Amino acid sequence: MNRLIKNKHIIIYGILLAALLFLMKWLELRFIVIDNALDLYVGAIAVIFTALGIWLALKLSRPKVNTVQVEKNIYINNTGNFICNEAALSQLNLSRRELEVLQLMADGLSNQEIAERLFLSLNTIKTHSSKLFEKMEVERRTQAVDKAKKLSIIA
Repeated sequence: MNRLIKNKHIIIYGILLAALLFLMKWLELRFIVIDNALDLYVGAIAVIFTALGIWLALKLSRPKVNTVQVEKNIYINNTGNFICNEAALSQLNLSRRELEVLQLMADGLSNQEIAERLFLSLNTIKTHSSKLFEKMEVERRTQAVDKAKKLSIIA
C-alpha cells in the first residue's frame, strides 16, 4: 500500500498519458473517417452484398425435395392359371381395347410403345388411357395397374 502512495504521481501521469493517447488515436480515426467516408461506405456496402450473396447461394444450393422411401407389400398370386374377374370387369365397363391398353401399361410400356404395338396413334392411346383412368377412378398409371391387379382384371 505504501508503494501506491509513493508512486501516486507516476500512476496518475501514466493514466493521463494513456487517456491522451486514446484521445489522439480517436481524433486520428475520426479524421480518417471524414476524409475517406465515401470509400468506407462503399466498402461496407460491398461487405453486406458479399455476405448476402454467400447466404443466397447457400440457400439456393440446398436440395428442396426430401426423398422419402415407402415400403409396400406386394402380394403376387402364383397359382399359374390367371382367371379374370368378369364381375369387376363388367362393373368398370372397360372396353376390350382399354383392357388391352391397361395390360400393356402393366407390362411397363410407355404410351408411344403401346401405340406402336397396337398400330394406333399416340393421341388415341392417350384418349384410351384417360377414359380408363376415369372409369377406374384413378389419376396415374401405377394406380390403375395396382387397382386392376387387386381386382384380378389383369395378370
